Formats: sequence, C-alpha cells, structure tokens
Amino acid sequence: MAIEYRITLDDNHQFSYRIELDRPYDAQSAETMPKWTRLEHNQCSNCPLNKGEFSHCPAAVDLHRVIEDFQGLPAVKKAQVWVRTPEREYNKLVGLEEGLRSLLGVIMATSACPVLGRLKPMAQNHLPFASSQEFILRTISLYLTRQYFNFREGRRPDWELKGLVKQFQQLQLVNQAFWQRILDVCEGDSNLKAFLTFFSMSSSMTVSLETQLQKIRPLVMSAGDAIE
Repeated sequence: MAIEYRITLDDNHQFSYRIELDRPYDAQSAETMPKWTRLEHNQCSNCPLNKGEFSHCPAAVDLHRVIEDFQGLPAVKKAQVWVRTPEREYNKLVGLEEGLRSLLGVIMATSACPVLGRLKPMAQNHLPFASSQEFILRTISLYLTRQYFNFREGRRPDWELKGLVKQFQQLQLVNQAFWQRILDVCEGDSNLKAFLTFFSMSSSMTVSLETQLQKIRPLVMSAGDAIE
C-alpha cells in the first residue's frame, strides 16, 4: 500500500514521492545519510531507540530527501499538489507550506519511530490538506473507536481521552526535537513553517483539548441529540 505525491512549483519544477506505508528501517541505507539524521543529533528526549540497533533516526532518514529538496524555498511559494491514495486522487493549488505539512505528516506517521507510529492509523486513512478541525475530528474519532473495541474485548476503555492527551504530549516532544533538526539544515522557511503548523495542530490536543472538543461538537451533535 502506497501514497504518491507530486508537487509542481510555479516554474514547472516537479518533485515526486512514493510513500510505502509499511516499510522497515534500512540500517545499511541509513549509513549514507547526512549527519543531521543521526540518532544522537538533537535526539528526542523520549526516544526509546537503542543506538546499537538504530544509528540514525528512522523518521529523519525517511524525511531527509523532502527536507533537502525544499530547504531553500519560501513557504508562500505556490505549488500544485497532486496526491493519490489507494482509494482516490486529490489535486489542489496551495502554498508550499500546506503541501509540505501534508507530505511530511504522512512520512513521519509511517516511519519506524515507535512514538510517531501511533499516528499510523491516520496515515492509512490519509486526508491531504486536512484543516485543524478535520485533524481534531479524525484523531478523536479513531481514538474513541479503539476505546470501543477495548470495552467490547474486556479491556478498560478510556472514554475521558486521558490517554490521548498523554499520547500527544509524547508527540510534542518529538515535534520539538525535529524542529531543532530542521533548524540545523534549512536555509529557507518552507520546511520550518510546515513543521510549525504540524506542531501547532498536535499541541492543540494537549493544551486545549476541551476547547477543541467544543469546536467539533456542532459537527456531531444535532439539537435533538443534545436533549435527553
């Protein structure tokens, strides 16, 4: 199963990527990667990986081509972004920042990083160019579906979303460390702004979950449903 991205800039320069959703960490290939992808380079404070098994950060290894392709370009530059998932195709004229946020997100969520791997169900149902509201709704829906299966299969469900907050607190630590990695290698601002937007969407799940819930409440509750 793969997702394809094609990014065409306004000067017709084109970049193509094929992201296999189930891909292993390739230790041999990692050895050829630049210094900023090494595991100990701005390593996440909550990284569970062992340097003996992982010389390089799996997510950084997967991201390095995209980061280096776009490191000198401004985020406001327009791009035609075409995406093909196994189910459908998407095509949208966006600022480069928005296109990269979508691409970087699906690559990170399908890397061999154990922390980012918790987002893989989102990647398997990839929605390019998702708004903040869509991100919140999809994240909470997937989490509550998992809790329903926990309940049905005899495990304790987390209906109060406490585990979701903890999960995104861990993801925030990864985002912060990646921000430092990207700062070390980027000359332009496209990658930086894409990561900043991704970081902001993730952090909203921890610092203001109740606010986010109130924003999506009208989408899932009719006036009749609200009255017992």
